[in-house]
Amino acid sequence: MPELPDITVYLEALQARIVGQTLQRVLLKNPFLLRSVDPSPQACEGRKVVALRRLGKRIAIGVEGDLWLVIHLMIAGRLHWYGTDYRGKVRAGLMELEFPNGKLTLTEAGTKRRASLFVVQGEQSLADYQRGGLEVFEADLSAFRQRMTRTNHTLKRALTDPTILSGIGNAYSDEILHRARLSPMSQTKHLTADDWSRLYDATRETLQHWTQSLRAESAGAFPEKVTAFHAGMAVHGRYGKPCPVCGTAIQRIRYADNETNYCPRCQTGGKLLADRSLSRLLKDDWPRTIEALENTKKV
Repeated sequence: MPELPDITVYLEALQARIVGQTLQRVLLKNPFLLRSVDPSPQACEGRKVVALRRLGKRIAIGVEGDLWLVIHLMIAGRLHWYGTDYRGKVRAGLMELEFPNGKLTLTEAGTKRRASLFVVQGEQSLADYQRGGLEVFEADLSAFRQRMTRTNHTLKRALTDPTILSGIGNAYSDEILHRARLSPMSQTKHLTADDWSRLYDATRETLQHWTQSLRAESAGAFPEKVTAFHAGMAVHGRYGKPCPVCGTAIQRIRYADNETNYCPRCQTGGKLLADRSLSRLLKDDWPRTIEALENTKKV
């Protein structure tokens, strides 16, 4: 799922291409994308784009008349831009927004249709799509800690809860926790002052690093390589590969459609976190430490 760094780079690319341009046509090719009734998407046609907003992991496009198209890409949704001079193949999309200088499309991989479009009237209506998460670049350490400790959660849960922090999901939370040298299963109520300082710094540094990296990667072009997995990541999507800090094999916890990746040496003091499916299967044979795991592999 595109997260804060990805959405930020999307917005920068859109700022350069559609702000000030007239939205000539809204073409919906899949009726399930639209989740609102009134106003209709066609009410936005013939109006200039005047503003862009990031609402957590959503993108809001504002046009004249205080109308807004609110897009949530969910896990597999992606945006694509085709300038008027483009002559290649255009990917089949769920939606097309046509402008005098090009076309913005929304595609979604797979068969599950989770991406959504809402059309709303009035900027005040955007509050309905804000989950209330704290913007980490607008908060100091004290505000960050206070928000994260309102209720006791694991760090993984707290970082990815959109009502706690804004714009952070599965991928960058793994990277944040590795940078902070903290276990994803640590409880927020058990962290020390030093832990909170490291976590706060790691959150801001990780998001800033990846925003700058993705910005440099696109180099002014429209971002087309928006993915949850990047070669430069330390742990996310790197199960079984060596940790770039200590060389230990990255481990994972799998649940539903998600997985958490971590380094057992850097983050959990050498302990392996029990993967629900594997630990149930292996029971007493489940290794409790990285040393036990490595010894098992050697045998």
